[in-house]
Amino acid sequence: MKMNKKVSICWFRRDLRLQDNTAFYHALKSDYPVIPIFIFDTEILEKLQNKEDKRVDFIHRTLKKLNAKLQENVSSFFILNEKPLEAFKKLCKLFDIQEVFANHDYEPYARKRDSEIESFLSEKIIKFHTFKDQVIFEKSEVMKPDGTPYQVFTPYSKKWKEKYAFSKPRNYPSGKYLGHLYKDTTFHFFSLAEIGFEETEVQVPELQIDEKTIKNYEKYRDFPALDATSHAGLQLRFGTISIRYLVELAEKTNETFLNELIWREFFMMVLFHFPKVVEHNFKKKYDRIQWRNNEEEFKRWCQGETGYPIVDAGMRQLNKTGFMHNRVRMVVASFLTKHLLIDWRWGEAYFAEKLLDYELSSNNGNWQWAAGTGCDAAPYFRIFNPKEQTKKFDPKLKYINIWIEDSQYDLLSPIVEHAFARKRALEVYKAAIGKSG
Repeated sequence: MKMNKKVSICWFRRDLRLQDNTAFYHALKSDYPVIPIFIFDTEILEKLQNKEDKRVDFIHRTLKKLNAKLQENVSSFFILNEKPLEAFKKLCKLFDIQEVFANHDYEPYARKRDSEIESFLSEKIIKFHTFKDQVIFEKSEVMKPDGTPYQVFTPYSKKWKEKYAFSKPRNYPSGKYLGHLYKDTTFHFFSLAEIGFEETEVQVPELQIDEKTIKNYEKYRDFPALDATSHAGLQLRFGTISIRYLVELAEKTNETFLNELIWREFFMMVLFHFPKVVEHNFKKKYDRIQWRNNEEEFKRWCQGETGYPIVDAGMRQLNKTGFMHNRVRMVVASFLTKHLLIDWRWGEAYFAEKLLDYELSSNNGNWQWAAGTGCDAAPYFRIFNPKEQTKKFDPKLKYINIWIEDSQYDLLSPIVEHAFARKRALEVYKAAIGKSG
């Protein structure tokens, strides 16, 4: 039976916070009481083989915390567990919905999903409002003077900073208007088991966002044993922190950290304008690379058994925690694509399965950067030497010793000799470029 009271819906997706949330703010300022909803999208969840997925558990835990705050305001989340279109069909039967509010999502699946929902709501004469929230500049807001998308980071970042200086985004004090929520605390809150998943031992790295950490960011960020990065990736991925707050802090404190945030938006812009990168090399000339794709070697890389300690420590950290230090990510990605000549898409898919902070645009962009096949990528002849990287960034083996505890590890022979692998990679890349030319 449909409720007679007219309501607005705020659809939470990658914006799991009640403060400074653009769509939530506009929903709460609308003419109708607001029902916050979250959809555990079965279209996505059914593809996850591991039912102890740390990300699903993290989302569920976060929603429980937010729900407790909503209940303090005599409200609660309306949780659904089905495909989004079916979810909205159900909602329309239950409530007299006048407007739906959501924040933009830029990945190909999300754009298709939102287009489908907008069409459905339009047929019901329900307004669908969407807003920019997870980035400072989106889509085509930072473009070359000729109106085409940037393909190199440095000029993009320069234009980004110029634009930011003249048009700093406002914050949205959504937390001030929680009195405009729909009053009902009886909505069913799905347990993890009910959506087909299990609790995990996920340990979310503490968010290290303060002026001290950011001030010393470039000084310590490359040393994995120090754990001196911000751990903001996961929070940005699920929107538990506002990008506006982070950028404001970075602008005042550290340009290197600010540049990392701009890289994230650069890769989002690339994905938006060149969706082909999900499956294809950004630079077509690398399509002819003769990847070896040795499955046994890939398995050893995944398990952290390559015989190169810095590589193996990184993979073991990833497998155990869902996190890997940024410097080490570059080393393991270079090793897979250059030393083993395994297609970057294999590594990208493995990271997508394991990383807590997995974000399609950044994961794809960084893997293509490491492989040399993407826009503004590292040149193909840049091949990290794992031993030199260890000497430089983990000289006392502190990081390696944290993650490699196996007393038999020293008996493991290196999967390939560095000089041989480097020579082989250069030959294969040169051959590919020559053929494509």
